[in-house]
Amino acid sequence: MLDEGNEKFKIDRPEMINKTFRLPLELVERLQEIAQNNGISLNMLVKQCCEYSIKQLK
Repeated sequence: MLDEGNEKFKIDRPEMINKTFRLPLELVERLQEIAQNNGISLNMLVKQCCEYSIKQLK
């Protein structure tokens, strides 16, 4: 935590783990294109897709 005068700045860092998944080449290529076109990492896109899909299951 940084303390600049009276203000405190806390860096939030969610716990992450590495996991390996096997996906069809065509799907990975499509995901990479979408991520690149939207200026985000492939990892961030996959995370957001998973979160969205899980919410839709409820």
